[in-house]
Amino acid sequence: MSNAQVSVEYMFIMGFAALMTIPLLLIYYTYTSDSSDTVATSQAMQVARKIVDASESVYYLGKPSQTTLKLNFPDSIDSISLSSREVLFKVKTRNGVTDVVQVSSVNISGTLPKSQGIHIITIKAEEGYVQITSN
Repeated sequence: MSNAQVSVEYMFIMGFAALMTIPLLLIYYTYTSDSSDTVATSQAMQVARKIVDASESVYYLGKPSQTTLKLNFPDSIDSISLSSREVLFKVKTRNGVTDVVQVSSVNISGTLPKSQGIHIITIKAEEGYVQITSN
C-alpha cells in the first residue's frame, strides 16, 4: 500500500465524518433554539396569568387591598402592555415576535419592566381598576 492511497482513504474517512457531523449540528441548533423559544413563551404566559389572577383577587377584595408578587421575567421580552382588561407580552422568537395575551375580568393599569430577571410587582386595588407597579 502506498502513502498516497493511505492519504486518500484518510481524506475520504474525514470527509464522511464531516458530512455526518454537519447535519447533526444543524438539527441540534434548531432543536435548542425552538425549545428556548417555547420556554420563554411559556414563562411569559405564566407571568401574565399570575398578574391577572392576583389582579382579579385584589380587585374583588376592595380598595385598600394589595398584594406583592415576585416574578421571573424571561430574557426575550420585546415589550409589555397593560391596557384596560388585558396583559400583553410581546416575546421575540426565531420566527419573529409572538404575542402572549391574558384577558382579565377587571380593568388593569400600570407599567412593568421588560428586562430579564426577578421583579417585585405590587398590585393594588383602586376605585374601579387595579394599579400595577414594579419596585
